[in-house]
Amino acid sequence: MHELALSRAILQAAIAHAGGRPVNSVTVSVGALRQVVPDSLEFNFSVISRGTLCEDAALDMRLIPARLSCSCGECWTLREPVFLCPRCGSGGASVVDGNQLSVDYIEVEEEQCTEPR
Repeated sequence: MHELALSRAILQAAIAHAGGRPVNSVTVSVGALRQVVPDSLEFNFSVISRGTLCEDAALDMRLIPARLSCSCGECWTLREPVFLCPRCGSGGASVVDGNQLSVDYIEVEEEQCTEPR
């Protein structure tokens, strides 16, 4: 159900910025720490976008790995749910990347220009 709420928020953002034009695609960045299931997000987006400006729009996801840093200067990509520094063993790691969820791009259909007669 988490993905349904996220899909709604993405849909609302896309429609709000589409200027009334049909949307071809929406590109989002999804951090690993958001615990989003990409297939579920895509499915939910396709269902709730029916009958809107985003109907048939592609949902393109940029998956961002979790990166952490420690006060000892170590910076690493989180591969397992262990937040201990691999260098010094400290548990005081800070999240550097991978906590975001953002709508980065919205591709809309171009307006048709008509030549004056």
